Amino acid sequence: MHPEYVKVKLPTEGTFFETKREVKELNLHTVCEEARCPNRAECWTDGTATFMVLGKNCSRACRFCSVTHGFVQPLDPMEPFNVARAAKEMGLRYVVVTSVDRDDLPDQGSRHFASVVREVKKTGAKVEVLIPDFRGDRECVDSILDEGPVVLAHNVETVRRLSPTVRDRRADYDQSLGVLDYAASRGFVTKSSIMLGLGERDDEVVETMRDLREVDVSILTIGQYLRPSKMQLPVVEYSSLQRFDKMREIGYEMGFQFVASGPLVRTSYKAAEAWAMRRFQ
Repeated sequence: MHPEYVKVKLPTEGTFFETKREVKELNLHTVCEEARCPNRAECWTDGTATFMVLGKNCSRACRFCSVTHGFVQPLDPMEPFNVARAAKEMGLRYVVVTSVDRDDLPDQGSRHFASVVREVKKTGAKVEVLIPDFRGDRECVDSILDEGPVVLAHNVETVRRLSPTVRDRRADYDQSLGVLDYAASRGFVTKSSIMLGLGERDDEVVETMRDLREVDVSILTIGQYLRPSKMQLPVVEYSSLQRFDKMREIGYEMGFQFVASGPLVRTSYKAAEAWAMRRFQ
C-alpha cells in the first residue's frame, strides 16, 4: 500500500501549461519531466522549472533514475541562448540549471554548461547549478564556478554502502564528496541530497550527513525515493513522516544552514527559498 504522500494533484492552472509550451517551443529539456518529478505541477504552476542541459540522453545509467541513457546527441549550440530566453520570458529571478552526464565529451560538457550559466545570468536571474561529478576533474568544475553561481549542488544520492548499487559504476561516493569539498573551499555555498527508501539504516543516513558537513555542505535536502518505472530499483521502504522530521532535526544540530526533509522533497524544490532562508548567512 502506497502512503498518501505519493498522491499529487493534477495540474489545472494556466501557468503550468504556459511553462510546458515555453519549454517545448524552445526545444529545451527539464529535469522536472525527464526525472518524473512529483512536484512538477506545483513548480510549473508557480512558473519555475529546472532546466536540464547537455542533451536529453545521459551517458550513465544510475539505477534509480528515469532519465534516458544510451545514445547521446551532439550539443545544441543554441541551448545557452534558448535557456536564457525562456528564463527571461518566464520572468524568473532564480534559475536552476542541471545536466545529464556526458562522459563522451573531452571536457564532459563543462564549457557548454558554463555558457548556459553565463547567458542566464545576463537576464539578471540568480543561478543555482546541480552538476555531475565530472569524474572529479577540477578544471571542469572550475569552468562552472568561474561563472559565479549562487549555489553549487551535487548529490551523493544515497549512503556509502548502497552507492555502488544505486549509482552508475563511474560514480563514486568519495569522488562526490571531493567535488563538494572543492567548491566549498573556493567559497561557494554548496548543497547535496539524500534519498530514503532504498534500504539504508538511520545510522548510515546520519553518517552520510556527517560526511557532508565535514566537506562544509551548507544546504541539505532529504526525500523519499519513488520508483519512476519498473526499469528502476524497487522501493525497499516508504519512510514515515516522523523519520523525515528526525533527520531534519539532526541536520540542524549538525550545523547545516538549511535542511528540507520530506517525502516529496527534491534537490531543486523551493531552491530559491532554501538559498534565501538558510541560517547564518
